[in-house]
Amino acid sequence: MKLVIAQLQHETNTFSPVPTPWESFGGADGPYLGRAAYDAMRGTRLPMAAFIHLAEAAGAEIVTPYAAWANPSGPVDGAAFDRFCDLLCEAVAKGCDGVCLDLHGAMVVADRTDDGEGTLLERLRRVAPHVPVAVSLDLHANVTEHMVSLATIVTGYKTYPHVDQYESGHLAGTLLLRTLRGEIKPVMAWGNRPLLSQTLKQNTNEGPNRAFVEAALEAERNGLLAATAFSGFQQADIRDAGISVVTVADGDAAKARTECERILDVAWARKEEFIYRGEPLEAALLRAKKTADAVGGPVLLLDHADNCASGANQDTMFVLREALRLGLTGIAVGPVRDPEAVAAMIAAGVGASITLDVGGKMDMPAIGRKGEPLRLTGVVRAITDGEYTVTGPQFTGMRCHMGRTAVLDTGDAEIVVIERNQEPWDRGVFTSVGIDPTTKRFLLLKSRMYFRPVFLPIAKDHVFCDAPGVGTSDWTAFEYRKLRRPIYPLDEFAAGHR
Repeated sequence: MKLVIAQLQHETNTFSPVPTPWESFGGADGPYLGRAAYDAMRGTRLPMAAFIHLAEAAGAEIVTPYAAWANPSGPVDGAAFDRFCDLLCEAVAKGCDGVCLDLHGAMVVADRTDDGEGTLLERLRRVAPHVPVAVSLDLHANVTEHMVSLATIVTGYKTYPHVDQYESGHLAGTLLLRTLRGEIKPVMAWGNRPLLSQTLKQNTNEGPNRAFVEAALEAERNGLLAATAFSGFQQADIRDAGISVVTVADGDAAKARTECERILDVAWARKEEFIYRGEPLEAALLRAKKTADAVGGPVLLLDHADNCASGANQDTMFVLREALRLGLTGIAVGPVRDPEAVAAMIAAGVGASITLDVGGKMDMPAIGRKGEPLRLTGVVRAITDGEYTVTGPQFTGMRCHMGRTAVLDTGDAEIVVIERNQEPWDRGVFTSVGIDPTTKRFLLLKSRMYFRPVFLPIAKDHVFCDAPGVGTSDWTAFEYRKLRRPIYPLDEFAAGHR
């Protein structure tokens, strides 16, 4: 048996000004190719690792053309996408029994396609029209009918924060192997509803998304091979952005369709609960200060609109500026992307006093905002290569590359400044530069959900800080031109609409 196994993960924020070239993918030197892809993924808790482990257990020959994961950002460079397609198709064209793909499901490619995964599968099918293809997708996939029609098996994560990535890959890979052995004949159903749910309301441990995912789990318990409730990604101006469901049955297309519709109806019945409504920034920060004054810290200040895991700049300074104005102290901030500031601090050296503009270097034309740097004076406390390994429980084992990294200590705040976007998935964003986050009164994190498994256990409280950014949960900040309409909540319509 010969299996081609690859990873191509990108969640595209079509409103983001952050570019996504070839170099954005993979490690410090770009995508992992060939044997390097195998070495980088094996032993992690990612879907590609599950594919590799299953293939090894089956005694299969393994071909890994690439492992390529990039932080969410603007549309992927077209030439880079073509290169990824060519590398995969070249590997498959040499002959294989099956293909396992670790994809996201919300990739948009500049000057090419609004359905990156669908187009990738379309090109793959030109060289291998009948080879079984198993696909693992992110819970935030904007799944299209085209995408599903070209795959043999589609599964997805059932947790957010994502702690079951490996399990999604394991399920998809297991079903592929069973298909190759003639044990099952998978058939799939796909459907969606006109609901653009808010990321802050997609926590699978509570609320409407818990019920949505539980409906999928119930379908699996009732005999489906797989069922996934996809929450979708709202910062994508494409036709099919929003919630969807994919079900996989063993030869029973009617059962797959019935269960798909039932799961979708669970989400639609609770559509109002998928919408986030925040509070003024000053009120949130004063509430955080009151908590810290009463019981200590750390209290988490969540700058969710500038969360790079939703494709934001990771360089806005609105929340820190307001926090300092309101007298908050003992703040650790991290990370802020500003290569220019990093270079200035490296030139100054550890221990040097420096005054410089931090952040705000990138404009956000999609929401009509200019970059607004924050002038700060402080001491350079640390300079590192910005590398650390995630210890868990999400993205466990992944090697992170923040680029050259420096810490500016202003007295009231210690700010981790980096060259490459990096979501604070792990306390390593602080500990790798010598900051102990447990000793701080406040942790200002550019995060909206991934803070929960890592930082929430050490926190006294957390507040969501609404501020401008292309990761905002205020859907009215965006001008959608391609999105199918009507759609809730952008358009109000009768509860029975589908």
